[in-house]
Order: sequence, then C-alpha cells, then structure tokens
Amino acid sequence: MGIIWTIVLGFVIGVIAKFLHPGRDGMGFITTILLGIAGSFLAGVIGQFFGWYRAGEGAGFIASVIVAILLLAIFGRLRQR
Repeated sequence: MGIIWTIVLGFVIGVIAKFLHPGRDGMGFITTILLGIAGSFLAGVIGQFFGWYRAGEGAGFIASVIVAILLLAIFGRLRQR
C-alpha cells in the first residue's frame, strides 16, 4: 500500500506544481508522477540537512510542492537548450 500511496501523492504534488508553474511543459502522466516523487524526496533530504525533519520523517506537503516547482523550472531551462 505504501507504493500506491507514494504514486498518488507524487501525482497530486506534480499536478499542483504544474498548475502553479506558468507555461507549457509538455510532460505526460508518468513524468508528472516522477516530478512529484522527486520533489517530495528532495524536500525531505533538504529538510533533514537543515534540521527541519528527522531521519525517516516525510517532508511536508508545501515543501514538496515548492521543490517540485523548482525542479520543473530547472527541467524547463534544460529543455530550452
């Protein structure tokens, strides 16, 4: 059940990030899920580095969306080249 929950949350976070980030990105369903999962994972790693989260503790929803938006912006810049 944990994998399904990760996929669902990744999709929701990815969709919100795509909604808040202006412009067309041309990402599909699977890429949106991966964007959300990567955003959540990196938010947890960054939060643990700064002491906001303990080991094994998941990142917050807002932090995950913010990092997903940053990843989407980076993806857009790399795609322009």
